[in-house]
Amino acid sequence: MFPIVPANSAAVSGNQEGVFGFGQDGSTKLTHTNLVSNTGVVASDVAATGAARDGLAACEYGGDKGIFGFGRDAGGNTASTCLVTNAGVVGNDVAGVGTARFLLAACSYGEDKGIFGYGHETYSITNKVGNDGVVASDTAGVGTDRYAPAACEYGEDKGIFGYGADAGAGYIVVAMTNLVSNTGVVTADQAAITGTARNYLAAIGYGGDKGMFGFGYSTSPCAITNLVSNAGVVASDQAATTGTGKFVLAATQYGGDKGIFGFGMDVPDSFVGETNLVSNTGVVADDVAAVGTARAYIAACSFN
Repeated sequence: MFPIVPANSAAVSGNQEGVFGFGQDGSTKLTHTNLVSNTGVVASDVAATGAARDGLAACEYGGDKGIFGFGRDAGGNTASTCLVTNAGVVGNDVAGVGTARFLLAACSYGEDKGIFGYGHETYSITNKVGNDGVVASDTAGVGTDRYAPAACEYGEDKGIFGYGADAGAGYIVVAMTNLVSNTGVVTADQAAITGTARNYLAAIGYGGDKGMFGFGYSTSPCAITNLVSNAGVVASDQAATTGTGKFVLAATQYGGDKGIFGFGMDVPDSFVGETNLVSNTGVVADDVAAVGTARAYIAACSFN
């Protein structure tokens, strides 16, 4: 069985730029960040000020800012967060609120707020993020406890958590989803969708009001995507790209209505830094050569 690793997502809030952050390269937890320009160009590594960690999640808040949160640092599971300014500067650690955990997901909702949800050890709890970047205490879980799902926005002001692994059922990967209303209310499990059950995937908003789940791990690394309509309906599998199947990657918005998947592993213990751009019609491009340090267990969000 492969090591438990995170999935994460990021956003369709109209932001122009994005940032990949943190993770690990197989031997070391990292503080590296990589900015993404409004044309989808990934910059070289910059050292962040927060504690090195992996297995975290990230989302947007306040309309033009972001937040990294939770994960594992040198001391184990953490609930601490790092805010991202609208210039892409990652701040110092902020003391954690809520249950420390990793392998969770996050997305924005309500146009200027965010939500962290699920995670290991098999939680379904959520923590809301206000439009000032303040994280609330735990909200009782809704839906199946699971880890390594992904989450993204859809319909301009709503969100969706999807997929993951149900450790309570013997680490079985699932294809269920949970919608998030524009007030941050998470629904019960939605009926199984037609996509391949998997975890360790990423998700992203695109096109202004739609979303996409992509890549992940089922019985091997996947190069498939599932589009999310502006009503939160998840479509069946489609081939993501002629590029490499990947898992434990991250994704973020850029250019207002486009997205980018990046980093992760293409086979167990083989770390990559390559990226795949997503057009505003949901078309995933072939691999782009790595710029930053190849790593996984990372998170990403947009800003500006």
